[in-house]
Amino acid sequence: MRIRSVLGAVALTALLTIYVVVVASRGVALIRTGEPVGVVLGLGVLVLPLLAVALVAREWVLAVAVQRMADELAAAGQLPVDELPRSPSGRIDRAAAREAFETARLDAEAHPGDWAARYRLGFAYDAAGDRRRARASLRLAAKLRRDGHRGV
Repeated sequence: MRIRSVLGAVALTALLTIYVVVVASRGVALIRTGEPVGVVLGLGVLVLPLLAVALVAREWVLAVAVQRMADELAAAGQLPVDELPRSPSGRIDRAAAREAFETARLDAEAHPGDWAARYRLGFAYDAAGDRRRARASLRLAAKLRRDGHRGV
């Protein structure tokens, strides 16, 4: 399953790379016209590929950091296991997700410098359906780990 996920991410990144190259070439072509409107439009068009590259690079860095944290927690026997009840369609039971989130939140608040607690909180946020906060929590966990704070 892990290899399939990585291959999917690589395939999407390759498609995005094609998009970036095509859009950037159009932006350069507009700039090369030498006309003021073309130059301004070309510069504006070049912002999109730069933004796309920056965002994709940020997500790859986070993915690598999350995988390293997962490997470290797994080696210590502390990797959180998703045992939340699910509906027949595969959706996580919201009440169970809220309960698991509360436990993870209290743990993270009790241990603010513990990257492993922030890691678990990130996955609790995800289970509760809050992807934005899940990513923020995982980014903080990666920063804490990188800065040498406690963990495992």
